[in-house]
Amino acid sequence: MFVDIAKISIKAGDGGDGAVAFHREKYVASGGPDGGDGGKGGDIVFVADDNLSTLADFRYKRKYAAQKGENGKGGRCYGKKAPDLVIRVPRGTVIREISSGRILADISDDKPVVVAKGGKGGWGNIHFATPTRQTPRFAKPGLPGESYDVQLELKLLADVGLIGYPNVGKSTLISVVSEAKPVIANYHFTTITPVLGVVRMGEESSFVMADIPGLIEGAGEGVGLGHQFLRHVERCRLLVHIVDVSGSEGRDPKQDFRTINEELKKFNPELAKRPMIVAGNKCDLTDDETVEDFRKFIEEQGYEFFPIMAAIAYEVEPLLKCIQEKLSKLPPIVRYEAEPVPVLSENEIGKQEVKITNNDGVFFVEGEWLYRFLRTINFDDSESLQYFQRVLISSGVIDALRKAGIHEGDTVSMYDVEFDFVE
Repeated sequence: MFVDIAKISIKAGDGGDGAVAFHREKYVASGGPDGGDGGKGGDIVFVADDNLSTLADFRYKRKYAAQKGENGKGGRCYGKKAPDLVIRVPRGTVIREISSGRILADISDDKPVVVAKGGKGGWGNIHFATPTRQTPRFAKPGLPGESYDVQLELKLLADVGLIGYPNVGKSTLISVVSEAKPVIANYHFTTITPVLGVVRMGEESSFVMADIPGLIEGAGEGVGLGHQFLRHVERCRLLVHIVDVSGSEGRDPKQDFRTINEELKKFNPELAKRPMIVAGNKCDLTDDETVEDFRKFIEEQGYEFFPIMAAIAYEVEPLLKCIQEKLSKLPPIVRYEAEPVPVLSENEIGKQEVKITNNDGVFFVEGEWLYRFLRTINFDDSESLQYFQRVLISSGVIDALRKAGIHEGDTVSMYDVEFDFVE
C-alpha cells in the first residue's frame, strides 16, 4: 500500500535529575556537596532510508519516545546520556509541525537530522555551593525533551514529472525510456501510485523521471486519484505534459491541456510557472493536420512541442535530449529549509502561569510557556536580551518573584538560564 502522508507524535527524552549528595570519607570532615549532574535525554533523529518507499509503517505505530537521561549520583558521578531514537523514513520526507504548520526538517540527503532535542540533565547540588551556602540540599531536575505532533509528507525526489490525463501514455513512456515497470492497461487509473525511473543518457549522465497518476478536472479540489499525488510534482525541476493529440477518448486535446494546467495552478500557483515541455502522444491515431494544429496551439503559448508514439519509442529521443538540455540549466531539486521557532510578541504572551520554588535563596521559575519562550532568546544579542527582560515584566514573572520574597542579589534559575535578581 502506498502511503505518502502520516501523522505521528514524537517526544525526546527528558534530562536526568541532578543528585543531592555529600562527600563522606573517613578522617575527612565536612566533605561538602558532591552530587553529580543528570544525563541528557535522547534526541529524536530522522534518517533517510532508500529501502523504504512509503510511510505505511507509520499507520500502525504513531507514538515515538526517546529514553530519559540517567539521574546523577553521589561522588560527582554524572548520569549517563540516553541513546538517541532513530526513525527511518523514505528519502524526500518533509516533517511539518501540525499545530503551527512550520517545516521542521526535509529528509532528502544522507545526513541524520535531529528534529526533537533531548532535555539537558539537571545540575547536582555541587553547583549550588557558595561561601554562605556550604550544604545545599537541593538540585535541579532535568529539562523536558522537546515534543511535537508532526505530519510526515513524502514528496518524491525527481527531476522530471510526467503529468496529464489518465490513459494518455505516461506509464508507457517511462517504461520505454527507463527500467521502470509500471502496470500498463487500456483503462483509466491503471497507475495508482507514483512510479520513478532513471533515464540514462550516457555513461555519466542521467536523470530521474516520475510518472504521476493521471489528473482530471477538479483534481486540485480532490477529485479522482491524481490529486493525492500532486505534492510529488512540487519538487520536479521540469514538467513534461503528455497529451493524447488524437482525442481517442472523445476529449479535445487543447481543452485537456488547459484543464491540467488550471488544476496545477489551483493546487500550487508555483507549479503553473514551472518549466514545461509538451509531448503529443498517439500521433499514429490521427492525421498530420491535427498534429500540426495542436503544435501551433502549444507553441503560441511559449512551450516546446514534440509529437511522439510512446508505445514504439517513435521520436522519443529528441524529447529526451531536450529534457537533458533544459535540466542542465535549471537549479537543483527543491530542498525545504527548516523554519525557526516563531517569536511570540509581548501581547501574545500576556499574563502567564509560573511555578516559583525558593531553595535557600535560589528561586526556580518553571512554566511550559517559559521553556518554549527561552528557546527563542539569543542571550548574546542585546536586543534579544532587552526583549527577554520586557517579557519577564509583561508576563508577570517579576511580580511573582517579588511575591515569593526575592531580594536583590538572589539567584533566579529558569531551566538552563541563571541570573542575579536586580531591582
